[in-house]
Amino acid sequence: MKKCIFVSKIFLKYNRMKFDLTEEHLMIRDAARDFAQNELLPGVIERDENQKFPSEQVKKMAELGFMGMMVSPDYGGGGMDTISYVLAMEEISKVDASAAVIMSVNNSLVCWGLETYGTQEQKDKYLRRLATGEIIGAFCLSEPEAGSDATSQQTTAIEKDDYYLLNGTKNWITNGNSASIYLVIAQTDPSLGHKGINAFIVEKETDGVIVGKKEDKLGIRGSDTHSIMFNDVQVPKENRIGEDGFGFSFAMKTLSGGRIGIAAQALGIASGAYELALEYSKQRKAFGKEISRHQAIAFKLADMATEIDAARLLCLRAAWLKDNGMNYDREGAMAKVFASETAMKTTTEAVQVHGGYGFVKEYHVERLMRDAKITQIYEGTSEIQRIVISRSILK
Repeated sequence: MKKCIFVSKIFLKYNRMKFDLTEEHLMIRDAARDFAQNELLPGVIERDENQKFPSEQVKKMAELGFMGMMVSPDYGGGGMDTISYVLAMEEISKVDASAAVIMSVNNSLVCWGLETYGTQEQKDKYLRRLATGEIIGAFCLSEPEAGSDATSQQTTAIEKDDYYLLNGTKNWITNGNSASIYLVIAQTDPSLGHKGINAFIVEKETDGVIVGKKEDKLGIRGSDTHSIMFNDVQVPKENRIGEDGFGFSFAMKTLSGGRIGIAAQALGIASGAYELALEYSKQRKAFGKEISRHQAIAFKLADMATEIDAARLLCLRAAWLKDNGMNYDREGAMAKVFASETAMKTTTEAVQVHGGYGFVKEYHVERLMRDAKITQIYEGTSEIQRIVISRSILK
């Protein structure tokens, strides 16, 4: 009898694990796939080579609702769940990881942070324009001397009568030049450590905001990555997000969700490279037969498919937890570290499958290999993800 009860409990627990996507999920995935193939693929090599920001493509992404997917319809967003966002990010990233990271920052970091923690006045003023893609945003945390160690902020925001005086430099800022608003993390009271950090909404056109040179990057070359300097910038007090000292918690919680987006980007890079390698292997012949029929290549493809499926399930699990109001810090970190390392391994192997053709730009896989590396670095390095995971399992 006890055994029957135990089995019933196990069945009930796992019967809730549904691996089928809803019709809405499939529709969103297919819409993103069609957009990527029809709008992003033409010109993607040229944009990469010339470091050209995909302005027209971003506008079209906004028209399709991809720039504010998870934002409530009350603010012009799509009101979609995180699973929908992961599915769309994967499809976009298969073709153009630069467009994907522009979309990711606006969705996961800027829109989500404002909608979750912003005041009603802040949402009315900024969120609707961000969600509809009228403007895009940027998230300013990293500094020349504060990358993984986010508590070591050197940017300061000194409290005055009715404003904060902001000074400092932020670097590696995605959407740095194209953004109209920045969410800036700054130190207001160094004596309080991380509890003396605040988050601010800063408009790009404010006096004293200076956009530095565009970084000449290895990958995601279509996105505009800049340093941003703040020189005696006056930030109205109503532009502080949350209570005094909430900035570090704001940054960490926002990044936790952002990691799901970057994991999905890495997943897309990996699956895009795998699909190209699979197709090429069926066409290319060596020693009298298609190279896919040689065990050396077939086993590479098998490993790619297995690891990509595992990465996808990790991404979807983290997204599901987030959608259901459960803690997803550890699962988001697991998804990001595994998906990013899968992306790096898969793209390298995809180049190998292509042989010499994989080393030239026409065949796309070399670009995907270059794009993959950054997913192991930004929004928390793989080492930081392992710290998050290990602390969770050892506490």
